[in-house]
Amino acid sequence: MPTLPTTPIPSSAVQPTELMEPSPEILSSLITMLGNWPDLLGSDLARYIIGAGVVFLVVNWRLAGPLTARKIRKDSAGWSQIKQEILASFRTVFILSCAGLLIGTSYMMGWLHVYENPAEMGWGYFAFSVIAIILLHDTWFYWTHRLIHDPRLFRRFHRLHHKSHNPTPWTAYAFDSGEAAINALFLPLTLLILPISFLAIFVFTSHMIIRNALAHCGYEVYPANKQGTPLFDWMTTVTHHDMHHAQAGYNYGFYFTWWDRWMGTESPEYLKEFARVSPSPRRNAMQGSDL
Repeated sequence: MPTLPTTPIPSSAVQPTELMEPSPEILSSLITMLGNWPDLLGSDLARYIIGAGVVFLVVNWRLAGPLTARKIRKDSAGWSQIKQEILASFRTVFILSCAGLLIGTSYMMGWLHVYENPAEMGWGYFAFSVIAIILLHDTWFYWTHRLIHDPRLFRRFHRLHHKSHNPTPWTAYAFDSGEAAINALFLPLTLLILPISFLAIFVFTSHMIIRNALAHCGYEVYPANKQGTPLFDWMTTVTHHDMHHAQAGYNYGFYFTWWDRWMGTESPEYLKEFARVSPSPRRNAMQGSDL
């Protein structure tokens, strides 16, 4: 038989109520971050308003005339849809700020290696970390996006986003609560394994909202090559994601076309549709010579 310990176990070690109490350090960090929560909420809201707002004002308003030939749908979304998108996005902003609260508390506890000086690990690593987190996010988005298109999950997690059948830049954050939570989880989970600077996080989130708003703007703003296919074929275009809103079984990728092509989920009509709304330089030259 095993020998039992002769040293008495402290009573505090066997009190279930004490075992369940959070440590003073965690409580202190959480209270500090709760004080900063309005700033977190404000920064997430500003990112959405500035990102979606600038794309909307520049593309959908200021350049709507010059970009008429590049408009993907004949009709435009009404103000009632835009209002609903913005209201739904406020909830997403709140959920994202909760993730920021989790990140801030974990950072204060020393659980995450997030650092202030972007040169701390060298500028080469800074560039690597930005590229890495964008690639990881594209992978996270593709697979979670496919997951919530499962009929058993779609109604609860993703239906609201697809109510914007004709999307606008304001659609960028128009999520159900479940989808918003899935998107919010990416950053805290990634920071557990990837040392990164605050500046790199800022670059990543800025890139994210700009690409997100552009993907929903309804005008093909990406250039074509001489053959009429995307000049940057490895990047998703506005047409690529717009077709997903029109035909939900295809085009799940966010930043890049790789996963859709590897997994056979890119629409077979994608390049044809892109060519329709994004005339190639050769076609433009031919049209000019006919005048």
